[in-house]
Amino acid sequence: MKKEQLELKAAFYKLKKSIIIVGIFSFFINLIMLVPPLYMLQLYDRVLTSRSQETLLMLTLIVVVLFITMGLLEITRSKVLVRLGNKLDLFLSTRVFDSVFALSNKYPAKSTSKPISDLTQIRQFMSGNGLFAFFDAPWLPVYIFVLFWFHPMFGYFAIFTAIVLFSIALLNEKNTKEPLEKANGENVEAMRFVDSNLRNSEVVHAMGMLPNIKKAWQQKYYKFLNSQTYASEKAAIWSNSAKTLRLMFQSLMLGLGAYLAVKMEVTPGMMIAGSIILGRALAPLDLAINTWKGFSNARTSYARLTELLQEFPPKKEAMQLPKPKGRIVLENIVVIPPAAQAPSIIGVSMNIDAGEIVGVIGPSAAGKSSLVRALLGLWPLRNGVVRIDGADISQWAREDLGKFIGYLPQDIELFEGTISQNIARFNEVDPKKVLKAAQLAGVHDLILKMPEGYDTYITANSLSGGQKQRVALARSIYDDPVLVVLDEPNSNLDDVGEKALMNCINHLKQAGTTVIIVTHKKNILAATTKLTMMRDGKLQAYGETTAVMQQLTQAVQQTNTPPPSGGVYLCKPGEK
Repeated sequence: MKKEQLELKAAFYKLKKSIIIVGIFSFFINLIMLVPPLYMLQLYDRVLTSRSQETLLMLTLIVVVLFITMGLLEITRSKVLVRLGNKLDLFLSTRVFDSVFALSNKYPAKSTSKPISDLTQIRQFMSGNGLFAFFDAPWLPVYIFVLFWFHPMFGYFAIFTAIVLFSIALLNEKNTKEPLEKANGENVEAMRFVDSNLRNSEVVHAMGMLPNIKKAWQQKYYKFLNSQTYASEKAAIWSNSAKTLRLMFQSLMLGLGAYLAVKMEVTPGMMIAGSIILGRALAPLDLAINTWKGFSNARTSYARLTELLQEFPPKKEAMQLPKPKGRIVLENIVVIPPAAQAPSIIGVSMNIDAGEIVGVIGPSAAGKSSLVRALLGLWPLRNGVVRIDGADISQWAREDLGKFIGYLPQDIELFEGTISQNIARFNEVDPKKVLKAAQLAGVHDLILKMPEGYDTYITANSLSGGQKQRVALARSIYDDPVLVVLDEPNSNLDDVGEKALMNCINHLKQAGTTVIIVTHKKNILAATTKLTMMRDGKLQAYGETTAVMQQLTQAVQQTNTPPPSGGVYLCKPGEK
């Protein structure tokens, strides 16, 4: 198996010392579990026959001490298991967190926080009573040996009952595994549907879509509920059957003991003790059957996490490269968006020198946003290379490269936290850098008008679209990045915001920052030094802004038709 396939197993392997300690505690706990039947045996066969109060007192004191010891061992074992689960979480939580974001970036439609819940499911199972069955089950042969010591018939009867209950456990596994896995998958799908619609709650309410959305969710949810009900009913049948049979077998053991006692082959004490030992021997099997649903869920979570971590292995620690200057090279890149079949970028090659302001124009679905996502390394390339200062972007550690990049996406999302934290990208807030970024973005005065200024705590809907865009612009230029990518940066801005944006771009131009601007508006092109025209995923024109504008204007004059809807509208001379 590949190394990444063993990652989850390796995490458990790191816990082997704790697991061994739990095993040692389980050994002594199960050893002391023999005390109640042996105490009962001594009471019936020694104390009652001898009528010795001293013997009764000494036996009782020994039993009390042993039970206190067992209680302390049980408490310690439970604490060790809790810490064992926490250690597992510590080993894997950051990897799972990184993988969740990698999954969301590669497959946006599959975006979900479920893997984090899967890790919680595994940890909770490891910290619960269900795991005790696995540590106590190996003691079954020991208990059977003791029963054989009492009488062979006791031993054979115990083997028979163990086989029956073990068969029920296997039938429970066979009949509930597939329905439970199906139910878990349907639950994930239903939750993902809810999450995706919560992000569009305003549209849902404004357009009266809630009943229809609810109906679609109910179909998914009831499908999950039916599958879970079916699986739970199956599990309940086997669980209650096992419980009933275990109680019946314990009573039958008493009957068998009475029969043997009547024949003078065992003592009355052995009859009682045999029933108690049988109950203790069957307890792990009974516990395993009753907690099988939790075990099955943990196993399914384990399989999902294994698959996730295998698909998104830990990135190799790349050597830290020097601070880039901002020169970008695209070499015949081909991009296929996540979950798509057709490429959105086909064979695009460009050279962008450091300090250039490049505008990207074209009709809707021309591939403009795909181009900048590929340029930033957000979407994987099917072919070609994106280079920053000569280095393939994949050679950069994302944490290192991110410090030098500013990105204002088309769909703006701020994070729950203070405005200063958002601008500082949730690094340790440096007031001077935050103020500088806000002032350059022209949002400083707007922030001061908020209830607590830069310490104002914001959530998803705290700010208007224009306010979000201006705060996000400040975030994109925080700490003087060498490359700033602005995707439709003025889509939500008023005249004041437009003016602030132009001032910000002009400042970046003077500072020698490389800026890529995707836009549908012509006025912002005045700040660009070069212009890119995209159409159908292909590069139609690229060069000095004035030259490209002239080329496009001539094309309009020759064809006597305007550019496609959504593109920058180029008028003929004399036209408005």
